[in-house]
Amino acid sequence: MPGLCRDCHRSFADAAAARARCPACGSPRIVVHRSLEALAIAHVDCDAFYASVEKRDDPSLADKPVIIGGGRRGVVSTACYIARISGVRSAMPMFKALEACPDAVVIRPDMAKYAAVARQIRSLMEELTPLVQPISIDEAFLDLSGTERLHGAPPAVTLARFASRVEREIGITVSVGLSANRFLAKYASDFDKPRGFVVIDQEEAVERLADEPVSKLPGVGPAQERTLREAGFRLVRDLQQASEETLMRRLGAQGQRLGRLANGIDARRVDPSDGRKSVSAETTFESDIRDAATLLPILRRLSEKVSKRLKAQEIAGRTITLKLKTREFKLTTRSRQLPDATRLADRIYRTGADLLAREIDGRAFRLIGIGVSELETARNADPADLLEPERAKRAQAELAVDRLRGKFGDRSVELGLTFRPEGGERRKPAK
Repeated sequence: MPGLCRDCHRSFADAAAARARCPACGSPRIVVHRSLEALAIAHVDCDAFYASVEKRDDPSLADKPVIIGGGRRGVVSTACYIARISGVRSAMPMFKALEACPDAVVIRPDMAKYAAVARQIRSLMEELTPLVQPISIDEAFLDLSGTERLHGAPPAVTLARFASRVEREIGITVSVGLSANRFLAKYASDFDKPRGFVVIDQEEAVERLADEPVSKLPGVGPAQERTLREAGFRLVRDLQQASEETLMRRLGAQGQRLGRLANGIDARRVDPSDGRKSVSAETTFESDIRDAATLLPILRRLSEKVSKRLKAQEIAGRTITLKLKTREFKLTTRSRQLPDATRLADRIYRTGADLLAREIDGRAFRLIGIGVSELETARNADPADLLEPERAKRAQAELAVDRLRGKFGDRSVELGLTFRPEGGERRKPAK
């Protein structure tokens, strides 16, 4: 049975004797699997990404519980593994996270920094294969089929070298799942975090999946999980044991898809063009807000964050979506499709502000967000409009501001709408 040392990257034709430690370097981090040299679809997931970047940049945080988030009414973006031991989880309300882990160090997210690190990791991935499909800022699928001659090693060895390189050169760790398809690769990458490397082949998939809850299957969120439970499908095994005809009769069009996933069958390919679907930013308020005058400066700052991320990735989008959450936690989203793609904060904000104006009716909001979707390359974004010459002037002004901020910092140039003196409240623009 073939094996691989994840530290010295030596592979073994028969690893039965090397299950405990690598005979070459003594490392206990040995991967042994019958299909180790035959599988080529991988899921790479950064371990507690935001928190790991912060710990890398501030070594004094190494042994401390770290939560990335903000405000007692906000939510946890991510938490390091020390904080997770106390029960802190992503998307948990901050007040609950601090109740569970009162000694945690809380850090506001720095998305520009995290995006820069993500680009470094993505660049290393693309050195391995052109078939890289990002699915979020900190994870991606890779198809290394046919790369053995290029790298002089099977995909498993190439991935072990990659994981070591990320740790050595970038200073964070990743977990790898290696399998025959995307679903099983992602499923495998969750098993042994952090610094995991798990291999699952098609033959063992049915047995390994059987006792998992149906929520483990791609696309099964809380609402569909309730539907499945009501239909008698609580575990993946329940789907495995039902015929395709039964699944389609009881679950409709989703029945066939779920039945195949339950048996470890996933025909989706790793497609670099089918990556991130949207770019967005949101914030939760310390106290509820009703009036547009207070919401608009916040919306402008969020629009600038989204614009900065779009520009950094050289992409643009055609659909602008406003997100609002009331004090009763009722979520409202409103979208508008533009005639051409944009990456400009000005157009994102103006569209969002128009959508917001229709929602100001006395309700108190605890959250606002803005996002851009239908993403494409920025090559043809924001064309000149003869019917709206002022738009071109605003675009030129925005790009000039971007250049100044890139040279002197984000707060070197601010709009009157969003200007806040250091340590003070936002000032009203002069008339």
